[in-house]
Amino acid sequence: MLTKEELDQINRFSKAELTADQVYTFSVRLCDNEVDRDFERFGTEDLDRLGELFLGKSGIFDHQWSAKGQTARIYRTEVVREPGTVTAAGDEYRWLKGWAYLMRTEKNQELIMEIEGGIKKEVSVGCSMGRSVCSVCGAENGVCGHVKGQMYGEKLCFMELKDPKDAYEWSFVAVPAQPRAGVVKRFGSEGTELRMLRKQAELGQRYLTGLRREVVRLAMLADGHLDGKIFTKAVGRLDEAELLELKRAYEAQIAKKFPVAPQLRQQAETKREDEAVFLV
Repeated sequence: MLTKEELDQINRFSKAELTADQVYTFSVRLCDNEVDRDFERFGTEDLDRLGELFLGKSGIFDHQWSAKGQTARIYRTEVVREPGTVTAAGDEYRWLKGWAYLMRTEKNQELIMEIEGGIKKEVSVGCSMGRSVCSVCGAENGVCGHVKGQMYGEKLCFMELKDPKDAYEWSFVAVPAQPRAGVVKRFGSEGTELRMLRKQAELGQRYLTGLRREVVRLAMLADGHLDGKIFTKAVGRLDEAELLELKRAYEAQIAKKFPVAPQLRQQAETKREDEAVFLV
């Protein structure tokens, strides 16, 4: 049963004064501060601001921005804390709860039944965030070269989305990005300079990945008893200068271990035996 306070909150967004029997209300889990399937997460302190931005925003289907798809509207939000649950980032788990209403019309009866039956359950939100921050080094907007989803020592690399700028909509979806809710994220417009920096970071990451593989290959040649898995993990923590130094050291060891035999004498002998042999 709707309270007078809830009805007043709903009527802030309606043109005509609505009564309790005209509306159907339900709650949704909009988003949270857990690391999602894209190895991104909302900053814990930003959930409150997101809650403010989602007030009055429409619910649609599959992020199809069309007036025909508008079904419901958020009239209240609250950040829910779960002290007994810890995120992958190591802090207290929190999630943004939204209360929505839709009109009890003949058109909406099927949707109401699907919500009541648990068919329409998962939601995803569309919003704009000001910054993304690397969990490993704190660099912003992906310019550091750390790869999301990889471990660097004991640290998982993910991007923390900060400074909410706007909330666009929330949608019923089949598979959200966040396991508990779902998020479609968009940052502010990316300028030419930022695109160049991002491309350079990707090239640098590929170079370092190739260099690390080469160092591991040389190390295994130099020392056949080396534990490849442990060494690969250790190499992953090294920077370019350290990798190049190791590469030179292992190349020197391999040169001593597998000396290159001179070729000229063999070629000369071959020529005497068979004058038809050409050395090109």
